[in-house]
Amino acid sequence: MESENFSYLCGDEGDWANDVWTGRVQLAGGEEEDDAELDGITLQMPTGGMGTGEGQGAEYFKRWENADKPMQLWVRLHRNETLDEMLRGEGRGAPEFYSHCAGCKAADPLFRCARQTCIGPGLYCETCIASMHRELPTHMLESGEFFRPLTLNDLDVEARLQLGHAAGTFCPRSRRAHKDFVIIDILGIRIVKLSFCGCDSTVSHRQQLMQACLWPATSVDPQTCATVNAIRLFEVQNCLGKISAYDFVRSLELLSNNDGLETVAKGEDGEEKGPPDRRRAFRAIVKQYRMMELRKRAGIGHRDSGIEGTKQGELAEPMCRMCPVPEVNLPEGYDKIDWDAMDEDQRYKYFLALAQDANFKLINRNVSSEAADPIVDDGSGFLCNRKEYSEHIRKHVDEDEISSCSGFQAMFLANAKRAKGVRVTGVGGGSVRDLQKGERFCNMDFLFFASLLGFILTYLIASYDIICQFSKHIWTRMEKLPAKYHLKIDFKNVRWAVPNFHLPAHKKGCHSPFSFHWLWGAGRTHSETVEQNWEFLNGIAAATKMMGLGARHIALEGLFSFHNWHRLVAHRRLLKQRMAEGIKDGRAHRDAFKAFNEGLLAVEGLDVAGWKTWVDTWERTQHVEGDKGSPYEFVEDGVTLKEIKIMLVADEYTRTGDGTEVEREDTPSTFLTMGLDIEEAQRQLTVAIKAAGPNPSPTQELDFLKRRTSVRVRIQAFRKLQGTYMPKLRQYLTQSQKKVCDADDLLPEATRLFMPSDLSSDKAREKACATGLDGVEARLRTGEAGDALGDLRQGLRVRTMTNRFKIRNWTGQQALTRGQGILRQVNIKIHASKLRYRYARQALLKLKGHGDWEDEFRVLGDDDVRGLSDRAIREEDQAHDVHLGALGVAEGLAATGVVALGEGGRSLSWIWYAPSTRAGGDKRLHDALRVEWCKAYSRANRWREDLVLVEEEMRRMIEFGRFAERRWKERAEARTIMLGKTEGIDPVVMEDVRAYALEQADQERRIYERVEVDWSPLRAKAAAYLRGEEISGGAEVVVVVDEDQMRWAESQVYAEEEGENDMYQ
Repeated sequence: MESENFSYLCGDEGDWANDVWTGRVQLAGGEEEDDAELDGITLQMPTGGMGTGEGQGAEYFKRWENADKPMQLWVRLHRNETLDEMLRGEGRGAPEFYSHCAGCKAADPLFRCARQTCIGPGLYCETCIASMHRELPTHMLESGEFFRPLTLNDLDVEARLQLGHAAGTFCPRSRRAHKDFVIIDILGIRIVKLSFCGCDSTVSHRQQLMQACLWPATSVDPQTCATVNAIRLFEVQNCLGKISAYDFVRSLELLSNNDGLETVAKGEDGEEKGPPDRRRAFRAIVKQYRMMELRKRAGIGHRDSGIEGTKQGELAEPMCRMCPVPEVNLPEGYDKIDWDAMDEDQRYKYFLALAQDANFKLINRNVSSEAADPIVDDGSGFLCNRKEYSEHIRKHVDEDEISSCSGFQAMFLANAKRAKGVRVTGVGGGSVRDLQKGERFCNMDFLFFASLLGFILTYLIASYDIICQFSKHIWTRMEKLPAKYHLKIDFKNVRWAVPNFHLPAHKKGCHSPFSFHWLWGAGRTHSETVEQNWEFLNGIAAATKMMGLGARHIALEGLFSFHNWHRLVAHRRLLKQRMAEGIKDGRAHRDAFKAFNEGLLAVEGLDVAGWKTWVDTWERTQHVEGDKGSPYEFVEDGVTLKEIKIMLVADEYTRTGDGTEVEREDTPSTFLTMGLDIEEAQRQLTVAIKAAGPNPSPTQELDFLKRRTSVRVRIQAFRKLQGTYMPKLRQYLTQSQKKVCDADDLLPEATRLFMPSDLSSDKAREKACATGLDGVEARLRTGEAGDALGDLRQGLRVRTMTNRFKIRNWTGQQALTRGQGILRQVNIKIHASKLRYRYARQALLKLKGHGDWEDEFRVLGDDDVRGLSDRAIREEDQAHDVHLGALGVAEGLAATGVVALGEGGRSLSWIWYAPSTRAGGDKRLHDALRVEWCKAYSRANRWREDLVLVEEEMRRMIEFGRFAERRWKERAEARTIMLGKTEGIDPVVMEDVRAYALEQADQERRIYERVEVDWSPLRAKAAAYLRGEEISGGAEVVVVVDEDQMRWAESQVYAEEEGENDMYQ
């Protein structure tokens, strides 16, 4: 291995010069391992050749192509076959299908169900086809040699749908429905022959239709209805794809009459007329269905008081099952807990987190009126009571609200939103209600406190993108609300925070006090989920904009319920994924902090224990006692552009040299120090030449010539001393290496010196060098590595200061261009320090071999070269730096404030806490290390808290499922059965009511049993981790994630585009 390394390091001129630039020397020596293991996942390749066309390999190739490239395979092999099969369905098929009736065996049948919807490819006679479709009136039929479309009404044999009786039977007192009775079904819009039952006059036509799963559009003398299947299909397509009622009904019309030749109805004079507009009828049906569906899911139909007994917010189902709800998913005795004596890990589990925000896409034009389109059961669902809300708003019509946070403009927009011709400018989240004039405090106050009705609060974490302003005087404003909205909570137990994505837009003074990253008990909460909810809802904005109050109200209620349910379904996967990440990443951050902490404890003058006390106290009291100084803020002395330039000029002066030789004593250390200086000069010259590009200016060429002359003179002096201290060097060089050593035509920066560390083995060094020379080099290389790390840290600090100065002070093209030139010089210096360290470490590895010294001088990867406030560079960030490839210099990702995006997942590079960190009396470095220690400590705490919270949320979800199961079982027997003339529910209806309750109870049971089994292994690992036990194998679990399900749970995209669909109009 050593000979291979030596051969690599001492390659020809071109390779070596390139290696000097790229730093590839780090890879020599074999000390790095290829981290390609996939967390315990083994990928097995199939035996046999792949793509060879023979044996098992050929079979594998076919399977692979069919799975990965199905379209290409189909285009190449199956297009003609597919076309023939499509045409086959247009005719009668094989003779056995049309030679006799598939039912009664009569000859020459003519009819079949269109597109073989229900009874296969056989043909039937008119009597059989009518009999088979009497209960399937919406199916289309086909007749003739080429199959012309027909309906049951076109047959000579009458096929009439009979309601109120069992299938196949007829009512002796039947009453025929309207001759143009229309059914809207998923197969199309059909005119059908229908008869009502006349046996029981107490059962209305409306009820008979609903008992047949047909929803009437009107309550009296209905003539249009929709099948429940069609309504449910529209419900899903509308909520998921935001398809409008117009488009849905129009698509059904085209299925029924695509060429426009068929009529749907006839006039009173018998003349044919075009299809009537069924959109209005369908909109009415959908509104009624959504109203009743919300009440059905909330169990309103399982109590005697019925709809009239609906309470405020009772229809807001499903509710969040992870939130703490007393007597539902909290342990017994919750109300008697001694919070002060409780362990902190147990206390923050019971925090309630509330996120609030406003959406300005969901505006509503001033159309229709409340009298024409009233809101039904106002305040019973997700939208709070409009009457109480309006009364509160009237008291604050002319109030002005002033923001002291210059970094965020929502407060300014609050009184500047467009309002001409608009009834509503948006909606506020939490408890949902309309905004009349932007995001004003009077609106958001009411929604904030209304959303907390029914909760027994002990601790509260409230987030809002302008919480820095909203939290001021909030308790005074609460007193202006009705008494039922007043919170019964100790105000010191309320924490305020700004969502992570919104926080950088605030002024710096808001960062530490309102960051989730530095909030005790918050875990990994980011509070941006409310924005993801708006993204889901924005697609319906164009439709709700032109709706009346009642239509818009029920549309939003139905959409909220749909969205909440699918978020609940997605939590089964999401919580498992979060726990797996919490174990893996939490352990990584714990270990990183442990290493950082141990490194700083070895540095004199650092009060690490005091920092811990400061963080613990500040995180728990700063919202109560006020900000007494954040441990996460670094107070920097002002740095000017002139000072940065002076630092660069001084550095250039000390590192370039002008060729003047300094008198030295003729000693081994003098000889080796000369070699180290020459190597550094070679690297600096190579970097400068590469940075200048292929076309340097005449001034640059002259500078390079002078520096090359200086390096050549110094190399000649080194060769003379080398003959003294390494007299037998040539005996241990290869022929090609001797040519490199003797050549006079090589560029000075590409000439190898052949220091003792460059020799292939300890034996070669012992023979070729003077006694003890390799030990002297090892000592010098140790100092060089330490100096290189110090220069690297200093360069990174300069880059951070320069970036911050640029952001705060540079505006305009000229200033930015000049600033980029300065940053370029800083980055080149950083790159040179990185290369110097790598060469010094490689030399130490050859001189000393592996040992304890590697604890101080670790392998330096490109991702380790980052400042105190920089994030670990991800793949996408690395791709951003490709344009600097010619220089090999990365710009870095400096934070612009106290809290930057990605703060919760950031880790500190080892270069800042290695034992070689020369803190000394550098107060600026002390402060920087203090800030990073506090952040690393909090990050480790937040990851641990999040694991505790996820475990608690899993437990709550399971307990909520058990509670829901018990509640539905109780509802199954809650209605009073009517006996004789007593009031109560019909026994026949009670059977259905009971069945629905038991169905829901069974669903709840299956859900919580499923998640309990799925989560059990991972919860055991999390419990062991939280107890401090080492987990064998880590948290290598595979969470199968359905992308459609994850859309509800953790979408990272907040889309602002306004949809063009019209839902009801």
